[in-house]
Amino acid sequence: MGHIVVRNLTKTFRVAKRQAGLWNAFRGLVHREYTPVRALDGVSFDIGEGELVGYLGPNGAGKSTTVKILSGILLPDGGTCSIMGRVPWQDRINHVRDIGVVFGQRSQLWWDLPVIDSFELLWDIYGLREADYKLALEELVDTLKLADLLEVPVRQLSLGQRMRCELAASLLHRPRLLFLDEPTIGLDAVSKLVVRDFIKKLNKEQGTTVLLTTHDMDDVEALCSRVMIIGRGKILVEGSLKEIRKKVSRERRLIVELGSNYSQEYICSQVSGANLIQLEGNQAHFNFDPTEITPAELLAEISQRLDVRDLLIENPPIDEVISKLYGELKI
Repeated sequence: MGHIVVRNLTKTFRVAKRQAGLWNAFRGLVHREYTPVRALDGVSFDIGEGELVGYLGPNGAGKSTTVKILSGILLPDGGTCSIMGRVPWQDRINHVRDIGVVFGQRSQLWWDLPVIDSFELLWDIYGLREADYKLALEELVDTLKLADLLEVPVRQLSLGQRMRCELAASLLHRPRLLFLDEPTIGLDAVSKLVVRDFIKKLNKEQGTTVLLTTHDMDDVEALCSRVMIIGRGKILVEGSLKEIRKKVSRERRLIVELGSNYSQEYICSQVSGANLIQLEGNQAHFNFDPTEITPAELLAEISQRLDVRDLLIENPPIDEVISKLYGELKI
């Protein structure tokens, strides 16, 4: 049995209809109409202990709703869920002792208090032994570079600083399972790298199971061994990024640095084994299918007909792959 076992979860929300105009606003106070929105429609999946899984989908697909149910915040309309042998919404106190949750757009820190005061409040809430708390705090402060932030009120932190503190707060009690909902949203490049490296280290060295929801495909490519894609309230695709790439497209990219100025028309006339998709100065970008022409054959063709200074073969960006998949799945 998996660390997380989810079967046929369903959840429907009632969303109030709101129409423009003063009269409609008054009428809505007396007689409000609602529209049912099906957030989850039979979601099922398994996550093994120690896995780091990406949970992807467009806005409104049901990712955050799933995380809230798994963490015991929401009660589903139907279906079953077992996490480490517990049903989250039936045994909340014991459940939260084993999980950590970070919502990128919600804070668990007290806004006007220094960071260290929030940490000490969480220490008391979780009922940690002093020795365990201080050891965990020391490790997290060192790893996430928080020493200069502990005495700063949360409201005075930058977004990147706050997210590092949020991560630390969710891990003070050393949970076996970590839910991350958009943990790098709005972060600069340096902060993203710090957070990514920390998550990867936590998963590999401590064996913490991680479920990551994000729209940042660089996070997914850097961290996740497996991804699940949700749309219309259902899991539509799951597998490794390599498997998903193969499902979507076999194409590869060839980027060539040319030694001479060529027109787009001339390059297209000289190269038959690949499609020219972009020409920026002396840099030409090609698409090709490795099942129709091998990289060695394509390189030989281009080198014979054009002045080549440098070249690089790579997969299409994962953002393009996922975007194309969303289009195929119509989500």
